[in-house]
Amino acid sequence: MTSRTRWTPYVFISPFFILFFVFMIVPVGAGAYLSLTEWAGLGTPEFIGLDNYRRLMDDPVFGISLFNTGFYTLCALLIVFPAALLMAVALNARGLKLRDFFRMIYFMPVVLSPIIIALIFGLIFDGEYGLFNAILQALFGYAGINWLTDPLWARVVVVILVLWRWTGFLTIFFLAGLQGIPRELYESAEIDGAGPLRRFFSVTMPQLRPVTAFIAVTMLFNTAQIFEEPFLLTEGGPGQSTVSIAMFIYRAGFEQQELGYAAAAGVMMFIIVFVLGLAAARVFGVGRSNQ
Repeated sequence: MTSRTRWTPYVFISPFFILFFVFMIVPVGAGAYLSLTEWAGLGTPEFIGLDNYRRLMDDPVFGISLFNTGFYTLCALLIVFPAALLMAVALNARGLKLRDFFRMIYFMPVVLSPIIIALIFGLIFDGEYGLFNAILQALFGYAGINWLTDPLWARVVVVILVLWRWTGFLTIFFLAGLQGIPRELYESAEIDGAGPLRRFFSVTMPQLRPVTAFIAVTMLFNTAQIFEEPFLLTEGGPGQSTVSIAMFIYRAGFEQQELGYAAAAGVMMFIIVFVLGLAAARVFGVGRSNQ
């Protein structure tokens, strides 16, 4: 084998590693170094060691952002995930009419602009003139709920927005996985006397494990970095009640111009998401055989 032949495969795969190094390794390394400095965006960063991390541990707003992000992520896993699975099972039923129409409807929230979505939800959940309060008053005579000005209800509205926006998107992935399951497995289980519920847990769920793992890890990464929904809908309010970690980083970096402090928060978010991603991959069996 000549020297040119030996190096040919590395030449073909080198663009990936070059781009990965430039757009992943270098930014992560620069962010980690920046987190150890005090820098306003101009001039030379001043090295201050771990002071930014100590400050984060004492910052109550960062604690609130951690709680809120965990709340959004937990709700996504406990509500959005099973809702998408059940919708996919319903869409996969034999004899269902207008299946392609329902797929399009469920996928629409993903392609809509987040700004438009926030405006629509702002109108629906407005405390004085919102559609939801109008329905409550018309049906039950209830005065209404301060959806966007009450800390608890503001979090609930953000969760509802996440549910509406991402359930249909995840349904498409589950539906693709369901259509890849051989019908013979269901027929064999039915011959053995398995009912619908038993077929779901003994055939559907084991066969969907790779898709389930992919969706769970992807959803965990996305919800842990949630920014658009609370930023556009509540701007992190009322007070700091709906602020997420990503919003905290945005405020520290672009509003307060403390880029080193924002970088430290970003490193913390990276570590948390990485650890949770590994845990989710282990729980859902990523990397294990389906035997």
